[in-house]
Amino acid sequence: MLDFFTIFSKGGIVLWCFQGAGVSESFAGPVNALIRSVILQERSGNNSYTHEALSLKYKLDNEFELIFVVGFQKILTLTYVDKFIDDVQLHFRDRYKNELEQKGALKLINNSFEFGDDFKILLREAEDSSKARGPAAMRTFKESEKSQKTVKSMIETKGGEKVKEPVGKKNKNTKKEGRCCCSKSPKPQKPRGKQMRVWDIGGRDTKELDHSKRNGDDSLNGSNQNYEAQTDPVCTPSAPKRVKKTFVFGTITSKKGGAFGGMFGMLKGLVGSKSLSRDDMESVLEKMKDHLIAKNVAAEIAYQLCDSVAKKLEGKVMGTFTTVASTVKLALQDSLVQILQPKRRVDILRDVMEAQIQRRPFVVTFCGVNGVGKSTNLAKISFWLIENGFTVLIAACDTFRAGAVEQLRTHQRRLNSLHPPEHHEGRPVVQLYEKGYGKDAAGIAMEAIAYARNQAFDVVLVDTAGRMQDNAPLMTALAKLIAVNVPDLVLFVGEALVGNEAVDQLVKFNQALADHSMSDKPRLIDGIVLTKFDTIDDKVGAAISMTYITGQPIVFVGTGQTYNDLRSLNARAVVSALMKA
Repeated sequence: MLDFFTIFSKGGIVLWCFQGAGVSESFAGPVNALIRSVILQERSGNNSYTHEALSLKYKLDNEFELIFVVGFQKILTLTYVDKFIDDVQLHFRDRYKNELEQKGALKLINNSFEFGDDFKILLREAEDSSKARGPAAMRTFKESEKSQKTVKSMIETKGGEKVKEPVGKKNKNTKKEGRCCCSKSPKPQKPRGKQMRVWDIGGRDTKELDHSKRNGDDSLNGSNQNYEAQTDPVCTPSAPKRVKKTFVFGTITSKKGGAFGGMFGMLKGLVGSKSLSRDDMESVLEKMKDHLIAKNVAAEIAYQLCDSVAKKLEGKVMGTFTTVASTVKLALQDSLVQILQPKRRVDILRDVMEAQIQRRPFVVTFCGVNGVGKSTNLAKISFWLIENGFTVLIAACDTFRAGAVEQLRTHQRRLNSLHPPEHHEGRPVVQLYEKGYGKDAAGIAMEAIAYARNQAFDVVLVDTAGRMQDNAPLMTALAKLIAVNVPDLVLFVGEALVGNEAVDQLVKFNQALADHSMSDKPRLIDGIVLTKFDTIDDKVGAAISMTYITGQPIVFVGTGQTYNDLRSLNARAVVSALMKA
């Protein structure tokens, strides 16, 4: 039933592995995809991952820095997998605890982990328990609550209340038996203090009726009388016990509970060499979620991030004098930096030079919703490319918005004035390719790329019309443009002002590109240009949301209105602003 099961360290050392019968393909590909897409990208909030035809389940052991991964065909529904992977983790830890506590990769490599027999036993027990459980049998009518009802219990009176059957006759002498005022069942009344007196004079001596003596003292006004506050034991659920406390140098000393307060009160909240549990982190994580949402991180992303941090820290042994809040905050900072750093490097200048060697232009397509600054940032990137010695052709494929072509022509004229053709052997460094309005954008882009190839332009920047993610016809047209022309880079231009909307935009743009693609591996968004970054102060959460959803890097950040206002993203600076109170 299982294709494979592997146990490896976070350093990449495989300690033990199992491969199912009849499985010939190596599990290295799915496991490496899990490491790249989930573990390194801090997306471990969900413990499942799908890779082609396989479904992978994994569990992190933070105390010994281990990862347990099981893979099976995704068409199968294996209900026992979650419990099985937990059992394997506990059994493996208990058996090889001494070997795992040894630090160093070489010691792990030298140790042999013979876990095959134990694994087969655990797998057989899990499969047998799953078969034995089976589907629940349907209850008979006699076992249902409806069968217990009688006709009399279903009759309603005029007031609408059902007639209740008498359970039994009440005892009139309940009060005499000592019925408690706060209890339904009668309780025998306990005597208060000493034994109750019986006032029966007959047959007794008068000295026996003298009850003035207390604890062996003949005087009622004795100096060593011991009066005790008495409570009613019948109606009080639990009478509080008196505990004597003595104040010594600011520390409360209790005869029952020892010393607390003072210096020890200052150390409250320190972890001190203990394993973190989910309950320990719950209150801190709730505050972190609220803080991230206040900083413009999408609510869904904030919850997933905190869940990922909780799984990363759960079971980890902390050092002495370390608070839970500082530990969680440090782990969240590391996760955010890891998310903002790209899993693949986007080096446009290097890619343009490689395209030059192949004697073809490097094509970049810009897409996004209306009014985010696609044309303005396209002009900024044109200026950046010209400054690095490349020639640029701008393809005006926004054939819907009035003034779109004229805006690009203005940018072309200004850029050529900054870099006159006389300084470049009489050739303009930037040109505009346009066919007016109302034409097919995909056809214009194709003609522009062919023109750039003939005229030896280094880069083609394709400007597209702004469109909302819910506009199906325009999303289809964008998917067609990308599928037909196959650009080298697809950049999504988004505002830094958006919060939850960023998730919806990116998910639907990627979905439209995948749905209307004609290949098995559709082209999706390759990178992000974040605009209006200078207007948000420290509310930089949109950068986290966009990067987390796509898994793609933020290539450029727009910080103003001039051509020079284009920056690369500093991940640590963004995280510092995000975590600032």
